[in-house]
Formats: sequence, C-alpha cells, structure tokens
Amino acid sequence: MPTPIPMLDLVAQFQTIEHELRAAIEDVLRSGKFILGPQVEAFEQEIAKLCGAPHAVGVASGTDALLLALRAAGVGAGDEVIVPAFSYISTADTVSLLGATPVFSDISPDTFNLDPSQLESRITPRTRAIIPVHLFGQPADMERILTVADSARIVVIEDAAQAIGATRGGRPAGSFGEFGCLSFYPTKNLGAAGDGGMILTSSLEAADRLRSLRGHGAVAHKYISEEQGWNSRLDELQAAILRVKLRHITEWNAARQSHAARYDKLLRAVPGLVLPRLAPGSTHVFHQYTVRLADRERVQKHLAAEGIASAVYYPVPLHLQPMFAHLGYQPGSMPRAERAALEVLSLPIYPELTPGQIERVAGAVATAVVH
Repeated sequence: MPTPIPMLDLVAQFQTIEHELRAAIEDVLRSGKFILGPQVEAFEQEIAKLCGAPHAVGVASGTDALLLALRAAGVGAGDEVIVPAFSYISTADTVSLLGATPVFSDISPDTFNLDPSQLESRITPRTRAIIPVHLFGQPADMERILTVADSARIVVIEDAAQAIGATRGGRPAGSFGEFGCLSFYPTKNLGAAGDGGMILTSSLEAADRLRSLRGHGAVAHKYISEEQGWNSRLDELQAAILRVKLRHITEWNAARQSHAARYDKLLRAVPGLVLPRLAPGSTHVFHQYTVRLADRERVQKHLAAEGIASAVYYPVPLHLQPMFAHLGYQPGSMPRAERAALEVLSLPIYPELTPGQIERVAGAVATAVVH
C-alpha cells in the first residue's frame, strides 16, 4: 500500500508550530485563568480586526455562534428562517432549536452557495432572517442577498464557518450581515484543539446582548439573569491556541489557494470532471477543494485503493434529512442541491500538502475518471 494521503494532517500542522503552542498553553496554565480571561479578550479583538467587524464575541462552538446570533436577532417560535438546502446540518438545526422553522432554498450550481434569485419567493410575513453559508471557503453573493433582505427588512446572519479570510468585493466574509458566525472546529482553516466559535457584529448593543446570552443571560451580575441564556464560552486554552494559529492563517490560506491552482492545472483536461469555480470579485480560501463527477462511488473506491482519502460534503441535502421530514419537502423540490449531493467529492487540501502528493491525487483521479 502506498503512503496514505489523508484529507487533513493536523499532526503535520502541529509540528510546524509546536514550540509556539506549548509556550502559549503553559502561559495559560501558569495564569490560573481558564474562562473568559485575557486570552479570549485579545483573540476577540484580533478576529474582529481580521474580519473587518467592530465587535467579536467568543462562544463554545460554531453551532452556538449561529444559535446565539439567531436569538439576538429575535428569532423564536413561529418565525421562519431561510437557509440553503445544501450545507452542514447545524445551519438549519439551530433554527429548529429556537422553535422556528427553517425554509430551504436551492443553491447556485457553480458555487454551491445560496441562489439569491430564489429568495423573494420564499419570504413570508413570518420570515425573520436569512442565513447564507459561505460553503467550502467561497463567499455567497452577499450584494444580491443583502438587497433582498434590506427591502424586506430581514436580518442576515452569515454562516462563515468555512470561510475565515475569504473576501468578496474586498470585504471579509462575516462582515456583511448583522451577524457573522465562525467555527474553530479542529478541521477548519483556523482550528482549535477542540470546539470553539465566534460571532461578529457591527453593533455594540448586539455584542453586549451576545455576551449576556453566552453567560446564562446575566448582564451586570453573574448571579442575576435578565433572560434565558446558555453556558457558551470560549475557553482561555482554546483562545491561546487559536491566537498562535491566527498568526499563520494568511500563510496557510495562501498555501491552500496555491494547492487549488495546482489541482486546477492538473485536472483541467479530465473529461466529465467539474472543478471548483471562483465567482468574480471573490477570493476562495479552499476549506475544501470540491469537484463534481457522475460516477463518484467508483472514483472514491479507486482513490481509497491508492491510499488517498476523499470525502463527501454532503451526501444528503438538508431538506431531505430525516429530522426535517415533518416539513414535507419531497425529492425533486431542490434539484440543484440534490444533484450536488450526488456528485460532489472533496479531495485532500491542507497547507502542508506537498506538490508530489497533489500530483499523486490528481493522477489517481484522472485515471479513475477516464477508465
């Protein structure tokens, strides 16, 4: 068996910054401060600067970032929130957790992101928010989405979990809507050693509300809760680790972009293979390098036989997930999302990937597709 090529190599990443990480962790341990301390505060300021947002609030996960942003936006029982039909489950699950109803909308086939042209037909008097997802590392068409949302006076909450560092029209992902939500799950471009998340906002009032919501609804006194909230706080250790990694994120994203360009060059001529497409005016940070092909199962089996990992994000679109069966969506109701679920295949892409590994992956894909 050839040397395996994983989807992601976090051990290789650790080895490049081991001394920095160990020093940061030891500093936290020596401080004796582990919850909402100086590391979290500094990290919030650094993320806000990177993402072009005046305020950032650290929370326990990317899912919690969506949940608290929805609550801060006033979403509750009886409301509707428009979400893309092709995304990770948390995008819609958080809506349901607040007693609201996710209203699914189809995607643009080129970018996998929410299709703005379908939004107006899904808006009702109960629509409270829209959650565009910047899937795989490329921002959605925020200009058109905001035009629709502004005309209907609907809140926009960006799910930028996969797109930290990406831009559209020169603006960072997460800085367009009333809220921008980030995830620091270990596999993300900026990943913690566990869970973590962040909410971006331009409103000081909203930031204060989010800080209350992450601490059981307390405001002036931690033992007096003004409203129902959560225990959702970013740990000092995770913040310290993420601050180290943040110093490298621009370099790491550039490496991902370089790797994607190399894949493009090697795979461009392969018949029947659709490569990632970059929307005009956008930068893509390639959280995933995702291709489309008809006979995915056969290609994936061939890659596995060659010791090459691959993944399907996502095999079942959200409107057909069992947990949403009660909403009554039928196969064929979101044709673009459903086709994407049948065709997408993500190839290994991470900063430490070598040119030789990329060539090996591309060669195996080409062989499998052609034969």
